[in-house]
Amino acid sequence: MWSSSSSGGWHLLATFAGVSSYGAGAGGGVDIGWYAPASTKLNNITAVVDGTGGVYDFIYNSSDTTRYGTYNWCNMPHVRKTEYVKAAKEYELVYVELIHRHHKRTPYASNAFPVEPYHWNCDDQGLYFYGKPIDSKRKTPAAQTYWKGYLSAINPFVPSGWIGTCQFPQITTAGLDDSWQHGADLHDVYHDLLNFLPSRDSEKWRDRVVYRVTNNLITSQVAGMVINGMWNASREVPLLVQASTIDSLEPKYPCAKASFLFDKIKSNERWKEHLNAAKPLYSLLDNISGVPVTDNGFHEGLDHYYDNLSARQCHQKPFPCKIVDGKNDTSECITQDMANKAYRFGHWEYSHIYRDAGEMALTASVASFGVWIAELAEHLREVMTEKQHVLWYHNIAHDGSVSRLLSVLQVDEMVWPGMGAEVVFEQFYKKKQTSGGGGDGGYFVRVLFGGRVLTSSNPSLGVMDMIPVETLLGYFDGLVGRGASLVAGKCGN
Repeated sequence: MWSSSSSGGWHLLATFAGVSSYGAGAGGGVDIGWYAPASTKLNNITAVVDGTGGVYDFIYNSSDTTRYGTYNWCNMPHVRKTEYVKAAKEYELVYVELIHRHHKRTPYASNAFPVEPYHWNCDDQGLYFYGKPIDSKRKTPAAQTYWKGYLSAINPFVPSGWIGTCQFPQITTAGLDDSWQHGADLHDVYHDLLNFLPSRDSEKWRDRVVYRVTNNLITSQVAGMVINGMWNASREVPLLVQASTIDSLEPKYPCAKASFLFDKIKSNERWKEHLNAAKPLYSLLDNISGVPVTDNGFHEGLDHYYDNLSARQCHQKPFPCKIVDGKNDTSECITQDMANKAYRFGHWEYSHIYRDAGEMALTASVASFGVWIAELAEHLREVMTEKQHVLWYHNIAHDGSVSRLLSVLQVDEMVWPGMGAEVVFEQFYKKKQTSGGGGDGGYFVRVLFGGRVLTSSNPSLGVMDMIPVETLLGYFDGLVGRGASLVAGKCGN
């Protein structure tokens, strides 16, 4: 999205004869080897430590999307009508599957400092939870109940860290607004601009679209707003969800080998060197926040500090100061420069974990996200065999989901996927030209990340703009097996 490169890597060809009878690529081979990402400031530890003047022109303090295409942690760029590039007229859009991270939220409870200087309240929204019979013959409707957090004056126990009426995490009201706009923008493109999706005025869309979420409730919180942004729905919409212990979207299915490899990546020499380079920053942050050096969650990487500080900035909350005798010592506060450095370390860590760590990074991501990849591949196949009548398959997930997908696709420049970060798979059909040239017909795929064509370091994928679907299926099958047949073995199950 932000740069491109071609680099050496490990080469492994997967033959995919018989993957499909469509297109000229069937019977060929595709390279499923790992290729290094581009060398940029993001994965250069010297630039991380010595960088000044911000975080590579990235945005951390607003959901404003005026600067389209600029990385915005609070509200990532997504497909939008004013910037969308139409495919050439000979390509007919036949299917879209997208996955995006939930929108901005409160921090997780585990990312709180020992003593937080202010409350974080969510009194301006409701979290709706209730059961309702689907059978319309039953005359026992449910009340539309919702959770309203409160603080008891009687309960003597005070939670450590974040205090307030929010759940930690939950999507904030500002994040709900971003979710609605995300849905509205998608409808603007795929109905208003392309006439691909049905109209909001028709109920026909209900038979042609699917929404899927994870077991983490924040994805359902986002789904309700996205769906109404798209459809202004007048009645209930089902959300597909898999069992919590085997969910392929979050992902949550057991995969010991992937866990082992990710742990190994986060204990190799490069990781140790980056933690050593972060010691001066850790010293400053620990002193002000009160986080003990023995807290492994905060000190195995900058993840916790990144989440804590970025959530404050996205919601215009001040950085904390040191707590002394129960009061803020305003002479020692976390500064923007400290936060910027934490953010730069965070991007380096994600690039290292999911791309720069070599074949281990690819193998771990393939194993832990391979089932979802196989599900996507089957959807693409079913379109070609006319078994798939759904036009639109919409997955709402997490940064770990999107990061693993970007790792599998070997994105050329890896960033930490921010709030709302989106990857779109557009499947097209092109009729074979009988005269006048124009190349072969068949099915093709365009992949968009942040609203723009994704560039992969892998030469078989390259610039993912109208690549034959057989190439993408061959790549996926070579890694995870058709029907995820290789995943259990890769997980050591």
